[in-house]
Amino acid sequence: MAQQHTTSLRLRLRYRFDNLVAGGTTPLIGWLALACLAVVVPASAVLVWADRAAPPTLSGRLTAVWVSVGQTLKLGGAVGPPLYVLASLTLALVALLFVSTLVSLITTGINRRIMALRRGHSTVLEAGHTVVLGWSDQIFPVVSELAWAGANQRRSAIAVLAPKDKVDMEDEVATGLGGTGRRTGTGATRIICRSGPTTDPAALARVSPRTSKAVLVLPPDGDAGDAQVVKTLLALDAALPRPREAVVVAAVRDSRNHLTAQLAAGPGGHVLCADEIIARLLVQTALQPGLSLVYQDLLDFDGDEFYTAAAQDLAGRAFGEALLAFTTSSVVGILRADGRVVLNPDPDAEIGAGDRIVLISEDDDTAVPQPAGPWVEEDAITTAFPRPRCAERLLLLGWNRRAPLVVEQLDEFVAPGSTLDVVALGHGAAPRTAAGVAAARSRLEVAFHSGDITDPDVLAKLDVPSYDGVIVIGETDRENAPAQSATATAPAGAAGVPAPAFAPEPGSATDDRTLVTLLHLRAIGEAAGRELPLTTEMSDDGNRLLAPARAGADFIVSGRLISLLMTQISESGHLADVFEELFRAEGSEFYLRPAADYVRTDREVAFATVVESARRRRECAVGYRLRAQAATAPSYGVRLNPDKRQRVRFGERDWVVVLAES
Repeated sequence: MAQQHTTSLRLRLRYRFDNLVAGGTTPLIGWLALACLAVVVPASAVLVWADRAAPPTLSGRLTAVWVSVGQTLKLGGAVGPPLYVLASLTLALVALLFVSTLVSLITTGINRRIMALRRGHSTVLEAGHTVVLGWSDQIFPVVSELAWAGANQRRSAIAVLAPKDKVDMEDEVATGLGGTGRRTGTGATRIICRSGPTTDPAALARVSPRTSKAVLVLPPDGDAGDAQVVKTLLALDAALPRPREAVVVAAVRDSRNHLTAQLAAGPGGHVLCADEIIARLLVQTALQPGLSLVYQDLLDFDGDEFYTAAAQDLAGRAFGEALLAFTTSSVVGILRADGRVVLNPDPDAEIGAGDRIVLISEDDDTAVPQPAGPWVEEDAITTAFPRPRCAERLLLLGWNRRAPLVVEQLDEFVAPGSTLDVVALGHGAAPRTAAGVAAARSRLEVAFHSGDITDPDVLAKLDVPSYDGVIVIGETDRENAPAQSATATAPAGAAGVPAPAFAPEPGSATDDRTLVTLLHLRAIGEAAGRELPLTTEMSDDGNRLLAPARAGADFIVSGRLISLLMTQISESGHLADVFEELFRAEGSEFYLRPAADYVRTDREVAFATVVESARRRRECAVGYRLRAQAATAPSYGVRLNPDKRQRVRFGERDWVVVLAES
């Protein structure tokens, strides 16, 4: 015998109502009409019988009930001959049907439009805006810097397209920008979010790339990020026919995917390789402590940046004369008429009529020619011969996908006879890769040591204070390391050197291990009574604020660095060549060199004197760093592009920032 359900009346009624609704539109309308009549007719009868002025006869009262029902249900309630009443009722029902249908259609259309807007499927009708494709943690510094760059423009807009909900994107951007602790100028810049796959040309049309001034393609988080960038570039090629007026800037993480992405970007597209750039900056900063502060000042829009200015009266003159032709800007190179960028050319190089001057300035409208020659003090210039390069002892703590590139770059920059000790987890691909890297080096002797860099006993045995430079890079967690030990092909430029397997970008867990390592290194430095020459790689800029390191220490924050480079290039496409020149071993790079090698330190001198002294050494002086202010925020003693009339007294341990060949 089947067991009966014991449920309440409310649940049984609800169940029957659910079945009624599920039955379809026709029975639902019928039952709703009957329910309505069951309420309206008795209520109308009560009103008529309770009215003292109601007709005395039954027929009159029934007629009054009909009139009340008709007015309540908007059926007119006409009285008269039956045919007249029937025709009136038919017209009222037809009108009610059409009006209800019209209201339903209008309501449905409005709801669809609201949902389309909420989903971010409408087209952005902007011109001269910046398009950002993709979503990752880099979206926040990118939007922040773009908003800062457009703060002085009347109508500045940023259109973001990503496979996320539009409202969620808007909330995350608002929260992310509010948490930066930095004025972004977003009050003047509108941020427009649209939802859709960045690999679909039809979806790309929603952000109007054809009318934009720049398109930035961000690498998504995860292993497939580079593949997504390549597919997005291919979709953009279909949606944005050539020749393009918009500047296209993209970034990939793995150097093995750089060439593929560059082919997808096509001529005129700029693809940054995060691994190579970060490796180069880690090496340059490790060999030139304080250099990360110089690049940080140059790359964000909060201080001085690279610009170009028309040659004007400098055409036909030597480049050396241009160094003192701008009082409030620092000249560093020439943008040739054919598009080539030459940084720190020979002082005797002639400036052509169609050339432009590459300089560092506060803004593009501050690069105004004004001779600074009258402020040069000849008797304050000192003559110092270039100091010979000495062999160095370097320590690399940690190992990841970028480590072979770091070793490769060190071999190009250091003096012969230098040594590098690598300490990392001793399983997986790291030992084999390090052995291959060491075998391919010509100037640098590399030795691999197995150990956990978060273990204080391991660090204590290294005699860290004895090293000339210490580099700490993100190391994948111990549990994840075995999964990353597959054999892979060598990175470009390192033939015969096995590269580590494709590993996820170091993230929060990696930064956690780095923070623990820095804690132990700080204790070692305090015990030795000296500051360790540390250069640290981190993934999250928020974790940098937690780092147990001295104020003004050198940090290379990978995501933020690439974001700053992308935004700079998006504003001026020729800057891609400028940064390419800066980040390679050949050519000229920034250096911090003793101020005493350039000017006398027993008196104040105008900065124009430093520029002239550097010119005689075939260098471009662009700033200085004062050791007495090296721990004072926010500049930490770094002053880029000072007014050449400004007078400063240097000490024996102060530095001049110059663009020079090694």
